[in-house]
Amino acid sequence: MGIIAIIAALVLEQWRPLGDRKAVAGALAAWADWLEGTFNAGESRHGTIAWLIAVLVPLAVAVALFAALAWMSPFAALLLDIGALYLTLGFRQFSHFFTGIQSALRDGNVDHARELIGAWRGESATHRGREEVVRLAIEEAIAASHRNVFAVLFWFVLLPGPSGAILYRMAAFLDRRWGGKGEFGRFARRVLRILEWPAARLTAAAFAVVGDFEDAIYCWRTQAAAWPDPNLGIVLAAGAGALGVKLGMPLAEVEGLQARSELGLGETADDPFLDSTVGLLWRALVLWVFVLVILSLARVF
Repeated sequence: MGIIAIIAALVLEQWRPLGDRKAVAGALAAWADWLEGTFNAGESRHGTIAWLIAVLVPLAVAVALFAALAWMSPFAALLLDIGALYLTLGFRQFSHFFTGIQSALRDGNVDHARELIGAWRGESATHRGREEVVRLAIEEAIAASHRNVFAVLFWFVLLPGPSGAILYRMAAFLDRRWGGKGEFGRFARRVLRILEWPAARLTAAAFAVVGDFEDAIYCWRTQAAAWPDPNLGIVLAAGAGALGVKLGMPLAEVEGLQARSELGLGETADDPFLDSTVGLLWRALVLWVFVLVILSLARVF
């Protein structure tokens, strides 16, 4: 039933993308802010308590609801899975930025492409060159596909009902919200690293299988550890190697160069690699769905 929910949610999201995720994000932000204001006294244990409440309450509700629906009707439980995945899974959560950048560069409108990559990354990008815009767009697309698709799929399949998808997305949200807030955010950061460890490696393996396998594995083994977030470094390095493009590398900032390690091998990022990135991500998704179908059939027979 899980594979049916995944396919249905992906098709539904492509056919009718969720128009407004701001309401969900706003509710989660208010929930996180209230817990932070209530529990944040500057100690790690306070962050642990706040995280457990923030995540376990919606998780318990989801598990209880799934169990009740499964008892009454498997079809109702399937609809709950589809609904949860529709909210948490999908390329359309970030593809509007990527598609907009592709179109702007194709039309020669580099300024608009700069605006879009700046909005996507939450920073000013008026000083970015064309090659930097392309490179950053590829990096953001690879990272977002992992966070919004492949990691969600992994935890959805691993845990019962919609609990895995909810757990991962809540952990990622709280890491963004609290991870940089000293001792209070330490537990949120640690939990996400634990959840990312297996998911990042499976995402990287999928990129290697559907892309340039040897270069993807080589970049994974030799370059990923130098990235500030080693788990994300594995995903980006494998993706860059699979595409045969150079990512990472220092970025020009107003105040000077921002040091970043090099990821990938091969050519400098240019417009055709944007199309190659789309192909890589879709091939990786098809591979995941194919493997899940085979595993589901193996359980039946």
